[in-house]
Amino acid sequence: MTKSVTVIGAGPAGLTAAYELVQQGLQPVVLEKADKVGGIARTECHNGYRFDIGGHRFFTKDQEVDKLWHEMLGDDFLLVKRLSRIAYRGRLFDYPLDVTSTFTTLGALESVRILASYLRAQVRPCRQEDTFEEWVTNRFGHRLYEVFFRTYTEKVWGIPCSEIRSDWAAQRIRGLSLRAAVLNALLGNNETKSLIDEFHYPALGPGMMWDGFRRSIELGGGDVLLNTEAVSLVLSDRRIEGVIALAEQRRIELGGGPIISTMPLPDLVARLDPSPPAEVSEAAGKLRYRSFLIVGLIVDRRDLFPDNWIYLHSPEVKAGRIQNVKNWSPAMVPNPETTSLGVEYFCDEGDETWSMPDSDLIALAGEELAVLGLAEPRDVLDGVVFRQPKAYPVYDSTYQTHRRVVKDFLLTIDNLQTIGRNGTHRYNNMDHSMRTGLLAAWNVLGATHDVWEVNEEETYLEEGGRPRLEELLPVAVLAQAFARLDALALGLAVGVTAGLGLFLATLWLVLKGGGAVGPNLGLLSQYFPGYAVTPNGSVIGFGYAAVCGFVFGWSLATLRNLLLSLYFYGVERWAEWRSLREFLDHS
Repeated sequence: MTKSVTVIGAGPAGLTAAYELVQQGLQPVVLEKADKVGGIARTECHNGYRFDIGGHRFFTKDQEVDKLWHEMLGDDFLLVKRLSRIAYRGRLFDYPLDVTSTFTTLGALESVRILASYLRAQVRPCRQEDTFEEWVTNRFGHRLYEVFFRTYTEKVWGIPCSEIRSDWAAQRIRGLSLRAAVLNALLGNNETKSLIDEFHYPALGPGMMWDGFRRSIELGGGDVLLNTEAVSLVLSDRRIEGVIALAEQRRIELGGGPIISTMPLPDLVARLDPSPPAEVSEAAGKLRYRSFLIVGLIVDRRDLFPDNWIYLHSPEVKAGRIQNVKNWSPAMVPNPETTSLGVEYFCDEGDETWSMPDSDLIALAGEELAVLGLAEPRDVLDGVVFRQPKAYPVYDSTYQTHRRVVKDFLLTIDNLQTIGRNGTHRYNNMDHSMRTGLLAAWNVLGATHDVWEVNEEETYLEEGGRPRLEELLPVAVLAQAFARLDALALGLAVGVTAGLGLFLATLWLVLKGGGAVGPNLGLLSQYFPGYAVTPNGSVIGFGYAAVCGFVFGWSLATLRNLLLSLYFYGVERWAEWRSLREFLDHS
């Protein structure tokens, strides 16, 4: 069978697409401009020490992706306990922020200020949540936002939080909806992604996983060409008729079968020949990315700190995060008497940090370890720098408009699919990117999935966008059991029932007759003036009972609705608080 499918990019998305095509009997060609597979999820090696580019935890609710991971690595897929903390003002705070330990560490005065700010935000929230700052402030108060969110987030993105769109925050917290929180609280369901306390990790780093995918693709007849960059996509009549690539100055021409691209959208648009309309090129050029670099340090210390990584909210250092490599997998550190660290700096391509010589960056990282009280520069035995361009799509105030223009044009090209984080300008996790790869492969085989919707719609895992019945049942039961009661309707129902009950009881006793007619029921006259066990009294009793019944039913429904609203409000706030476990993660 001819190798008719071209996959551009050998990151998680591209490799997953190619792997699935091989499983279905096709022989794709994968073009990767770097010298190794994995993209941002690759593993670099320096003098026997392995470094993960950003720290990649393997955790997913996608059963197909999870199955792929385990099948690929087997016993080399380790289960790792998670421990992360936040460094701020010379102290370490548990991450996620535990209420008790956080307030204890902050002190009484600052804790009172944070609590007062939180209460003020609940009483008078921002009416609109257009920005990240407004989104966080509405949920946690401005004071906590300033302490634990603003500094770190602005380090990561390089722009004020008032310019970051709120949908980035909403995406990071996806899955912690009221539905998920209620299910977790009432059914003991603890599968919400942001609540995890452990994760899987390859023994030799994420690159071990992608090397496995590459071997499987090649064993199945596909090709993975490294150091090979797609430089031109020849466009004609709504189809890409050919892909031109360069491999160490050697020109490669591939046919115009199905094309799956993981290139950043600006790069893809720039490589189309002929060029697309000016407005498309202009929109693509305005899509922004944040880059970062990792300074790998070999430290002459057996143990430094127990965390997987520490988030550096402290404004006195430029670094944003420090990864302790041996706490992910001891096998990545060849000498157990030493510790290897990945000190991460978020930057833009070409800026001051990006352009610093490697030796200066290594010296800076060592000095900042000392500022943080983690190690001394003299303890650093060796260092290396790894740069990663276009790591994170930026959710600025205009990205949605520009993304839509580019997306609408690319969808007119019949044999092109764009997938992955950069291919959709979507801040995907690794499993989301792999899901787009699977969907793209199935589309080549005749399916019609919308890969752009992955990580935008909660039901993206289901065929046709429909959730499974077993997922709907508990939600339907909960919706019925905890539905809001109509206070007026319940009041009228109870009132009419009570009124008719007293009316009929009175008439029954009148008809029954006897020496003393209804002496017990007649005691109601002490509470209902004018009532008696007589035909006329039955009408009066109906009125009294109906009014009392209405008041009781209305009050019961109103109180129940109020208590449920408070309960659900508390559950949702609890879930959002717990979501901080993953909110700060960037990889």
